[in-house]
Amino acid sequence: MKSIGILLPGTADDPVFQARLAAFYQELALLGWTIGRNVRIEPRWATANADELRRHAGELAALAPNVILATGDSTIPPLLQATRTIPVVFPLAADPVGAGFVDSLARPGGNATGFMIFDYTMGGKWLELLKEIAPNVTRVAVLRDPANPSQTAQFGAIQAVAPSLRVEVIPVNMREASEIERAVADFARSANGSLIPTSSAVALRHRDLIITLAARHKLPAIYWERFFVTSGGLMSYGPDSTTTVARLATSIAS
Repeated sequence: MKSIGILLPGTADDPVFQARLAAFYQELALLGWTIGRNVRIEPRWATANADELRRHAGELAALAPNVILATGDSTIPPLLQATRTIPVVFPLAADPVGAGFVDSLARPGGNATGFMIFDYTMGGKWLELLKEIAPNVTRVAVLRDPANPSQTAQFGAIQAVAPSLRVEVIPVNMREASEIERAVADFARSANGSLIPTSSAVALRHRDLIITLAARHKLPAIYWERFFVTSGGLMSYGPDSTTTVARLATSIAS
């Protein structure tokens, strides 16, 4: 029986990760894999907490599954620290080469491979779309996770486009809910502001708060993930993460 480990940077009741997992299971079933009959699934819900991610990564490595699915940038490093022999497959990495997960896109090397979720230049497109719907915007707060290296690159892509659009870009660290709420409230005291959360597990975990703050302070906001919009956010521009996770079933089950 094939064994698949899955490390998820969320809670078991999070609808985002529930949808991704359901899409993955459905694709496995279409490929002829039935849980309990010819495949065993070992999911671990680690939240976005670094210590929990490391602990669950170690647990999965100890089980020695055939492959481990890493469902976000924050899940890949602890898995690669826990094992260098079990294949680790990721559907949603922002910059696998820059982060050191693989040697190159053409020849990954090591025990990790997967899909690159988007090019950093997409950050510039987020800012362009914001200016289209809110031409008066002159300031944008970019919410980023300081512990995630890809966040710096995403911020840089937004910052590179800002001068041509006459927009001031302001970095805002996001870790805990209180920090996000305080920072956004401070930013909103001045006029003509807008909001861009960069792609991270922290932003997903706090998405309801971010959406609420954007509405409360009347800040036009654009998100990278459709789930923000279905939860009440203004607009999104980016890949379909749920479909990407489902597509990975073909690689894992082969």
